[in-house]
Amino acid sequence: MDDLKNSLATELRRGTLTLAVLSQLGTPQYGYSLVQLLEKSGIDIDQSTLYPLLRRLEKRELVTSSWDKSENRPRKYYVLSEYGHEIYLQLKEEWIENSKVLYKLLEGGGKNESD
Repeated sequence: MDDLKNSLATELRRGTLTLAVLSQLGTPQYGYSLVQLLEKSGIDIDQSTLYPLLRRLEKRELVTSSWDKSENRPRKYYVLSEYGHEIYLQLKEEWIENSKVLYKLLEGGGKNESD
């Protein structure tokens, strides 16, 4: 039962990570700073999850990246593209609406709920 719960929780979380990452890229962030921002908000994300996600977002032209070589260690910064900002706003609106509907369903409890 724990394996099933963990699998379903991972599936549920996967979609929310994309929106969470997009929400933090209004200003340029490098990977570690993004991890810190998300963790501060209560969202744990491994770098092994974050970097492939950032690459997918960049490939879809939702984010752009650039290297900052002004310090000893070069850092790749990511920021929302104009298109990415539009998509983020649309996803945010959809998330809020879906959350309201789901909350009503969960708040009312289902006929099959055993709690």
